[in-house]
Amino acid sequence: MAQAFFGGVHPNDMKAATNEKAIEQLQAPAQVVIPMSMHFGAPCTPTVSKGDYVKLGQKIGEFKGLGAPIHASVSGTVAAVEPRPYSMGGKVMSVVIDNDFKDDLSEEVHAPADPDALSVEEMVEMVKQAGIVGMGGATFPTHTKISSGIGKVDTVIINGAECEPYITGDHRAMLERPAEIIGGCCYLAKMFGVSKVVIGVEDNKKNGIEALNKVIAEQKAPVVVESLRCRYPQGGEKQLCQAITGKQVPPGGLPANIGCAVFNINTTIAIYHAIKDGMPVVRKVVTVSGSGVVEPKNLECPIGTPVSLLFDACGGLKDETFKLIAGGPMMGMAQYTADIPVAKGTGAILAFCEKEEQTVEHPQCIRCGKCVAACPVHLEPLFMYQYAEKGMVDELNEAHIMDCMECGACAYACPARMHLTHMFKTGKQLVKNKMAADRAAAEAKKAAEAKKEA
Repeated sequence: MAQAFFGGVHPNDMKAATNEKAIEQLQAPAQVVIPMSMHFGAPCTPTVSKGDYVKLGQKIGEFKGLGAPIHASVSGTVAAVEPRPYSMGGKVMSVVIDNDFKDDLSEEVHAPADPDALSVEEMVEMVKQAGIVGMGGATFPTHTKISSGIGKVDTVIINGAECEPYITGDHRAMLERPAEIIGGCCYLAKMFGVSKVVIGVEDNKKNGIEALNKVIAEQKAPVVVESLRCRYPQGGEKQLCQAITGKQVPPGGLPANIGCAVFNINTTIAIYHAIKDGMPVVRKVVTVSGSGVVEPKNLECPIGTPVSLLFDACGGLKDETFKLIAGGPMMGMAQYTADIPVAKGTGAILAFCEKEEQTVEHPQCIRCGKCVAACPVHLEPLFMYQYAEKGMVDELNEAHIMDCMECGACAYACPARMHLTHMFKTGKQLVKNKMAADRAAAEAKKAAEAKKEA
C-alpha cells in the first residue's frame, strides 16, 4: 500500500497535449553537438580530434573519478572539439560531428552471446561502458549507484511517477516499450540480488500500469507495479522511497541509507539495451510541449540534436512565446537560446506564451507559512530566503539548505510569488564557496606550519 510523504503540492498536470501521442523518431540532424558534461561529476575528456572519423556508438569522451563515458550518436567526421552552449548555462567542451547519415555501427558495440549467463560484475561493467546515467534529470552515474548498493540495497524502485507537469516521455515508454522496462527490471533484480523490483507509477497513468502488468504476467517477471496518488514531487527519490516503503531517508542521506535504490524508467530501458545489445546511450526521448509550441509531441532523437530542430519538428514556436525551459516547469532551467543540444538528462523542452508569466518584480513575504507546509523535506523556506538574501552562510547551514531538493513546491504554493527556488540555488552556492574558502585556508595554514617546522 502506497504511503504518504510530507508536504507537496497539486499542480495541474498539463499532460493532455502529449500523453496520447506516440513517440516519434526525429530524423537525425546534419550536425550534432555532444557536450562532455552530461553527468554528475567532472566533465569527460574528449578522446577524438577535429578531422577524425567516428562511428555510431563509438566512445568519444572518457571520464576520471565520478562520471560516465560519452559516445557518438551518429557516424561522421568530427568538425570541431570546442566549448559550446549547453542547457546548464554557459559553455562546455563539446564534440561536434558532421553526420554522414550512414549510421556505421562501431566495433565497440556488440551484444553478449548469452546475456542471461553474465555475472553481476560483467553486467555492471556493461552499464558503465554504456555511459548510462540517471536519465530523469539527476544524471548520477548508474554503474556507481549499482556497485555501491550491492549488498546494502533490499528494495529496488523504478521511478515511473513522472510527476512534473507537461512531461510524458516515461508514460509513453510504459505504453510502447513495456517489455524493455521489465527486461531492465529483471537485470537490476539480478545485479542487486533482490526477489522483486517495484515500479512506482502515479494513478493518472492507469493505462501505463495495465501495460506493465500485462508484460509482467506474460513473463512471470519478479516485478510489482505500485499505484501512487498524484502529488508533486512524488518523483523525488526520497519521496518515492517513503511512498513505497514507508521509510524516510535521513537528512543529508541517500536512499541507500534505508536499503533503497531508485532508477528512472528510461534509465531502466537503457540498462536493458546495454546488457542485451551492448548499445550505449546515444538517443533520448524528449517531450516538446507548452503553450508556445504549435504542435506538442514526444520525440526521440540522437543526443546532441539542437533543440531548435525539435521545435521545427513540432511546427515551430508561436509569435508570443516568451520563455524556453529545459526540463519541467517546476525544476527546469530557463534558456536564453534554442541552440543548445539535447543531453542525456533532457526529459522535456517547454515553450511558454506571455499570458502565463506570473512573476512579481519585488515580491514581499506575507508570513503565511504555506511554503513550510509545502516543503517535502521539512525545511523553512521563508527563513532560508532571508538568510540567502543577506548572505548569512552560517544560518543557511543551520537551516539545512543543502537538503533542499530545489523542487519548487514552495515557490508554487507562495501567494506572494517570492523567488524562493532561485534564491536557494544562490544560497547553496554561497555555502559551497564558504566551504571551498575554509578548505583552502586550512590547507594554506597547514602548509605554512609544515614550512615553519622544516
